[in-house]
Amino acid sequence: MSEGNGVPVESPDFPTEFTLSSRTGAIVVTTTEQGLPRAISVERDRLREDPGLLAAEILRLCRQSAARAGVERRAQLKAAGLVPELLALTGLPTMEEVTRQEYVEEQEFETEPDSWLRPI
Repeated sequence: MSEGNGVPVESPDFPTEFTLSSRTGAIVVTTTEQGLPRAISVERDRLREDPGLLAAEILRLCRQSAARAGVERRAQLKAAGLVPELLALTGLPTMEEVTRQEYVEEQEFETEPDSWLRPI
């Protein structure tokens, strides 16, 4: 598998790192399966914004990365033959749950700029 928006970085057994980017691509995080950041890339223009908002968006991306890793882990366990009853007990999210949560978070978290004007 290749890197991309929410696509795990390939490894022989199970991905150890997951990469996720913001909707605009201005922020890219690479995290562990648990959502701990391993690398963060932020476009220079975003560094001029409120540090608290930038930090909140980075944390949101880390949480989303962990949730998507959970979906990948769930798929791996299902492919390995884990019965649905036990799979439900793992607490790993389904793709539908992750998609719903991401939608809610995007509605709550305003990522659009207040103005399209840029400093000269």
